Amino acid sequence: MKRNSLILMVWFAILTLCLTLGFSRESSRPESDPGVPPQAVEKITAPKGEILVTNRLDVDFSKRLVTFIEIGADRCIPCKAMQPIMKEIAAKFPEDVQVVFYDVWKDPEPGRHYGIQLIPTQVFVDREGREFHRHVGFYDKEKLIQLLTEKGVKK
Repeated sequence: MKRNSLILMVWFAILTLCLTLGFSRESSRPESDPGVPPQAVEKITAPKGEILVTNRLDVDFSKRLVTFIEIGADRCIPCKAMQPIMKEIAAKFPEDVQVVFYDVWKDPEPGRHYGIQLIPTQVFVDREGREFHRHVGFYDKEKLIQLLTEKGVKK
């Protein structure tokens, strides 16, 4: 069973790398309306208690104590296993944690931006936009909650 899991993880890693390298460096979608000056575009924030599913990289980190970014794909098996945990974290800590999900099989740019090599990868960012923790693979809910509380998130 462990061998099958290892083979599956390696297969997903190779597939992800091939898909990521197969796309151009330039994103084909504009980040904003071309008629609006860049300084006028407001950064996005996850609705309290919900997951923000997006391909936009202009997330406002200042609104919450921690931003929990999940970089994966909606068809990836370990990524699917993270979905209920992400929903629970968003619902349990709506004032302190925003949860953001990027599907790199639909748009590889967030994966390149964060330097992702395998999915799922969880990136944790503070209010100032500084990454303070990164984890690759399925992240156990209890360990994730422990990390958040150590960063000051209230239970």
